[in-house]
Amino acid sequence: MTSPQRRQFLKTAGTAAMLGPAGLIMQQRAGAADSSGSAVEGFPDISRGQVVRTSGKLVDGAAFEENSRRIPVAGHSQVLVCGGGPAGIAAALAAARSGAKTQLLELAGCLGGVWTAGMLTKILDTGGKSGIMKEVLTALAAQGSDVAKDSGGTVYDPELAKVVLEEMCVDAGVEICLHTMVVGAVTNDKNQLVAVITESKSGRQVWTADRFIDCTGDGDLAAQAGCQFDLGFGDDCVCQPMSMMALITGPEPEDVQEFIRETGASAKPRFLKFMRDAGIDPSYRAPTLRHLHSGIYSIMTNHEYGVSAFDAAAITKATIEGRREVHEIVRGLRKLGGVWKDLAVVATAEQIGVREGRRVKGRYTITSEDIATGLKHPQSVCNAKFPIDVHSLELAGNPEDIEKLRARGVKRYDIPYPSLVAADVDGLLMAGRCISGDFFAHSSYRVTGNAVPMGEAAGQAAAESIRQGVMPHELQWKSGSPRPS
Repeated sequence: MTSPQRRQFLKTAGTAAMLGPAGLIMQQRAGAADSSGSAVEGFPDISRGQVVRTSGKLVDGAAFEENSRRIPVAGHSQVLVCGGGPAGIAAALAAARSGAKTQLLELAGCLGGVWTAGMLTKILDTGGKSGIMKEVLTALAAQGSDVAKDSGGTVYDPELAKVVLEEMCVDAGVEICLHTMVVGAVTNDKNQLVAVITESKSGRQVWTADRFIDCTGDGDLAAQAGCQFDLGFGDDCVCQPMSMMALITGPEPEDVQEFIRETGASAKPRFLKFMRDAGIDPSYRAPTLRHLHSGIYSIMTNHEYGVSAFDAAAITKATIEGRREVHEIVRGLRKLGGVWKDLAVVATAEQIGVREGRRVKGRYTITSEDIATGLKHPQSVCNAKFPIDVHSLELAGNPEDIEKLRARGVKRYDIPYPSLVAADVDGLLMAGRCISGDFFAHSSYRVTGNAVPMGEAAGQAAAESIRQGVMPHELQWKSGSPRPS
């Protein structure tokens, strides 16, 4: 660590030794079972439930020394996108539509990330966005409810979004692999990223590519590749709280109209006062109710404070607590009777909403000064205008210096292409909330209406850099497209 706020994830010598470029089985096609489903010689047949077994020994009960083993190469693509959320979908679509063979890996059982598995139901900062963002909004509005149409697709049904996004990617020729987690990365002696290691029901696998894009949100791929990153606020690296979203049903829309967010800015404080007057005290002080379609609403009433996005045990605890609070609040409202008498939880999110993870060091770092003064950059991939949105770091509220900077406001600013290019590893781009920026800038650009054009730019740049035979950092972004420098 170079400072209390700076964390550097070093490449592990053990992984590099076992899975370095010389050890990759490059001549094999698609590991234990190739894309046609046929078993590959020399590896177990995963379609029949066979596995590559682990061996080794426990050391004093505190560690495990794993023996080296041959890991199958699951596939090779020109562009490999890790993370199938808003940024990842756009990156994969842009790369595939630019003519690159594109593979998309996603941890959840659906595409969309926070849009779908996280049940966000609202896309923020879409104004002035064209390209894939406009395409997605148009599809969500055209196929969605009257609410979706009236909002231009920004208020959407997460179940519909799953299908829309899958169809877009399949139609573009993107290869999709769900239920797959990035657990490692390999660089060569030129400091170029050459492979990603994953774990899934198929076991441990390797994926090779010519270019890689980290759209994991938390910067998982970049960290595994050895990139430096910043985290949170202050010396303790405190991150914004997580939130458990849910879908509910019961009331008629006209009976709760005063609490529905799209009614106006006063809906949130009015809903908070109503709940508190009823003896309900939500951990999120700006509870949000959205009408999606028919009798279905989304609700956000939960904050989980001080949770690390990289600690599975902590996230598990936050998820359980968040889900418990959602059900407790719904029970409390239902007891009021009247319009709330039939209130019920339809579903809670598969993935708790994570606002903040790693901010990976790029070749440009967006700062609070940039967003306050309205940065104009010659290599802008899009612009943003969302305010500094730091959800309270603790139940009592935010420190005074955060509120002072928030009061300064935000002018429409550019997101520069170099902030999407990893500084420490070649061949790696980032898109979404893990790009290079400081704590305050991140709280503005992190919303998904910005993640999509970032992903689109990264996908186009990855494909163009292959076509030009150069690394992504050797491109410049001009007039909406990448050019040779």
